[in-house]
Parts: sequence; structure tokens; C-alpha cells
Amino acid sequence: MTRFLPRTAPPIRAGGLVAATALLLAAAPHTVASAAPTAAAPVVALGGPAETALHPYAEGGDGPKRSTARISVTGADDTAYEGGFTVTFDLTGAAGIADVAFEPEAGIECAATAPGSATCTGHGISPGRSTVTDLLLTAAKGSEQGDTGTIRVTGEAEGTAFTPFTTEVTVGGPDLVMHRLPFDHEPVPGQKQQAPITFTNRGSRAADGVVLTLRHSRGLDIPQRYSNCAYTTDEAWTTARCTVEGAFEAGATYTLAAPLTLKTTDRAYRDIFGYGIHEAGAAGTVRGATAARAARGTTGEVLRAVPAPRPMAARALDLEPGDNEHEADFRTENTADFVAYGDTASGRAGATVTARLGFRNDGPAWIGHLRSGESVAAVDFTVPQGAAVTSAPEECRGVSAEGTALPSGWTGPAPRYVCPTPATVRDDGGLDLSFGLRIDKVLLGAVGRVVVRGPEPRAAGLPFDPEPGNNTARVVLNGESGGPSPAPSDGPGDGASGTPGSATPTTGGAGTGAGGTVAPGAAQNTATGNGGSLAATGSSTAMAASGLAVTALTAGLVLFTAARRRRRA
Repeated sequence: MTRFLPRTAPPIRAGGLVAATALLLAAAPHTVASAAPTAAAPVVALGGPAETALHPYAEGGDGPKRSTARISVTGADDTAYEGGFTVTFDLTGAAGIADVAFEPEAGIECAATAPGSATCTGHGISPGRSTVTDLLLTAAKGSEQGDTGTIRVTGEAEGTAFTPFTTEVTVGGPDLVMHRLPFDHEPVPGQKQQAPITFTNRGSRAADGVVLTLRHSRGLDIPQRYSNCAYTTDEAWTTARCTVEGAFEAGATYTLAAPLTLKTTDRAYRDIFGYGIHEAGAAGTVRGATAARAARGTTGEVLRAVPAPRPMAARALDLEPGDNEHEADFRTENTADFVAYGDTASGRAGATVTARLGFRNDGPAWIGHLRSGESVAAVDFTVPQGAAVTSAPEECRGVSAEGTALPSGWTGPAPRYVCPTPATVRDDGGLDLSFGLRIDKVLLGAVGRVVVRGPEPRAAGLPFDPEPGNNTARVVLNGESGGPSPAPSDGPGDGASGTPGSATPTTGGAGTGAGGTVAPGAAQNTATGNGGSLAATGSSTAMAASGLAVTALTAGLVLFTAARRRRRA
């Protein structure tokens, strides 16, 4: 088979006879004979853009301008297909409308197999979505504005079923190009900037209504609210989708009747503002999505777009989606105070308690790694001596006392745990964690260290945090005082050097049994929330009975009172 490349082979005219299946298989040596799929056969889905607009055919110059439609295949999430496969393109539905060339992914070969059809063959389909080929589409000679056709895509492989896909091609259309706004990208909290959204239709026909999409992260705000915009807000983003009615003529430039205001709030730090424009169409839909409708209960003026007062600089027509939207990044000088909290409790040997620990963000800024998606920080918990972790949050990983990886095959509890945060931490958020701790040996005032730090040990600092002194707290088991535990000093014996810290253990003597166990009958605490005391689990009846029996034989036992939960700041 001769590899079909757009630079060396002429485009395939979407006309002629439909090739018979037998002819296609004979012409493709890598094709695997198709077997009728069974109910148990894995299914892979073919996909791509539902519709692609083509530049009208033009003689001379550099030839027709191309549009691109990327054809993909989505494999099963957990299983890779190892064999060969064939993807077949039926181009007869676009005959006389579109000429098609192929730019396949590495390792895939595409070729014309008969007039009006082509195949791409490859080996192996990975889990998730991957590209088969880019269809390079140009309007055919003789086609006219508004002509529409279809390209049907099917696939086959032994033991695998393919979901077919059909994409539509249309000659002509609007080309909405968003103009980039000249923002101050290093604002200060409270600063307001005007955002006169402006766009041009560089296409070959008018746009039948538009949808303006505005998306900003938590540190920014647009104070105006409009009745023809639908608003949604999540942990990190606020999105407004505004439907603007009217005909937006080809070659014309439009701007908002009144500019928007983009405000940098007191919680800003690293933020993003995105703004895009798409045609709504007669049916009120953006390609692949429903146009915005007014949110229930939304009041305010109607957002309108009007012709720009003077012509804007022209730019070449390209019909690329990248022209429809822009994003602006902002860096604001601000701080966020991450405050660690720990817990306290008492219990006898063999009891299991729940330690609640973590940190809160006292602001004023929110912190988000929106571009990289990396964790903002990590909570580093060193387990108190004499205790073993019986349960840990799923996101936490056990490490050695020095913070290094555990030996291969390690299955037991770890002396230390590192728990990453998500990529965003709100100004009123944080990370709340719950660990189950079994008290194997009672040591008076055994101390575990809680540190909120950078996501990597080699970059442990938090550059945005103005109060590093409160980044550390303690988890105390069987302390002599029932009050809340302060942050430990940076000295030996408290875990400051990355090793489990504890107070000096007591073995025997007043207040303990043989081997340093807490006296039977010692009080068990009940946690009331974050930053408070540990909750002991087990049989309170059995504990009480054991306590009475030993009390009858032993005098001078010390009762450990339950630590009252530290009130969060």
C-alpha cells in the first residue's frame, strides 16, 4: 500500500462509486477480517466535529483555504486493543462539495481505496481518546455557498465493535474572530478594568445570533448582571453564557453597547479571564452546546452588541476555532495564611482513636494552580510514637520517617503520611483529614507533627503565606493536660527534623500499668469537629468493667480526663 500524504498525493474527490467491502479489504493488507460483534465485544467510538465550515471555492492565489476536522477513536478506559484496525471513510455524501486529504497520526497509513472512499489502517488502540487522522477539507470546484454534505466514518477490527460517526461539511459560514483586550495583567486588589468585548465576522455569511461566553476564576468578578445571561459558579470558576440576538453581518465588527467591568477582588492571586464568541444559529445552539438562556430569577439590563464606531484592523480569514476566544492571565500581589491544626486524646493500649487534622486558609487570597493543575500544598503528618495508623484518607501516601518512599512491597502502617491538596484552595477552604490511630503502647504526651507545606519536600515553603509560624500543629496522645495542643518548637523530640516526636515515655509508676500502658478507666474523648479532640472507639462497657477490677487491686491510679476539643480559630 502506498502511504497517502497530503503533500505527495492529490486530494480525494468525494465522488464516484462506493467501493464494495470486499474491494476495500483486498486493497488494505493490514485490515483484519471483521467478525460479527457479540454482546461481550469491547466497543470503541469514532468521533470528531459534528460540523465543519468550508471556505468558498476561490480560483487563483494560493488555492482553496483548508479547514480541519480531527477524527478520533476512543478506546475502553481500562483495556488497550492490541490488534490491527481499519477506519473507512465514505465520501460519496460530500461529492461535488468537499475535496478531502488526509494527515494521519504517526503509525497510521491512509490511502484512497476506490473513488469516493478511503481507509486508514493502524495497529493498537490505547485506552481513552487518540487521533486517527486530520481531514484536510476544501470546497470543491463548482460548489456554492450553503452547499452541505456528509462524510460517514466506520471502523472494524477483530473482536471489537466500532460506533460509527458522521460529520457534516458546509460551504461558507460566519467566522467570528474575538479581539484581544489590552489588560493590566498585574493588578492590585480592588482594581477595576474596562472590558469592551469586540469581535469581527470574517466569514462569508451573517451569523444568526451569537453566544458570548465569559469565564473568570474566583479572584475576579464582573459586577454587571444581565437578563439574557445564564450564570453558573463552582469551586473555582464563574461562567456567564449570554445569548445576543440579531444578524451579525459578514465583514462587520461589533462591540458591546456598554463595556464590561472586570474587578480584581480582595481574594485574587493567580487568576484567568476567558472570553469567547460563537454563532447561536436559528435553533439557538452553539456547535456542540446549547445557547445560554436567562437564569431563573436573573434581573438586569440586556447585554447587547452594536456595530463598532470605526473599522478595526483586518485579519486573514481562517475559520479556526482558536480565533473565537482568548484568555488573559493575572498575577496579583496578595497573601493567603494557611493555618495547620491538630488534635488531642487519651486512651488505653489497644484502643483506636480518630485524629482529625489538616489546615484552613484564613486568606485573604484564594490559591489556584489553574494552568498546571498541580497541588497547591501538602499536609505532612508524622504519627505519634506508640501508635499505628489503621485508616488514612485515600489521597494520602505513606512514607518513611525521613519522608522517602517505603520499601517495595510494604503493606503495614507507615510512620509518616503526605496528603496533597487539590489544585485550588478557596479563601474559606482548606484540607480536613481523618486518621484512625491504634494505641499500641501508651506513652505520656506522645506527639505527632502536622505541617502544611509546599507540595514537594525540596520546595517546602509557601511563598504566598505571610505567617509560616502557624503552618505547624501537633497531635498529642495521652498528654498530661487536656487542653488544646500548640504548635511544637523546632527542636529534637517533636518531629521537627522529620522523625516522629514524642514526650519522654513513662514505663510503670503512677498513672501507668506495666509496660507503660494507661491506667484502666482512663477517659475516652469524643471529637466534636475539626481542630478538636480525638474520638476513641471500642467497647465502653468493657473499658469500665476492666477499670473497676483493677481499681479494686491497685491504689493511686491517675485518671486521664478527656481533652476538650480545641476551638478552631
